[in-house]
Amino acid sequence: MNVVCMGDGTFIEVQGTAEGAPFDRAQLDKLLDLAVAGCGTLTQMQMDALK
Repeated sequence: MNVVCMGDGTFIEVQGTAEGAPFDRAQLDKLLDLAVAGCGTLTQMQMDALK
């Protein structure tokens, strides 16, 4: 999965393929939840670095 999002969780880009094994909607939702959490963490780290 490649996910690019804003710090507020809005998506800029979502790209993914089921290479090897398919995934269902519930797994996709979990992946996107993890990606949004990671984007939020990264945004906070970037803001902290600018202080």
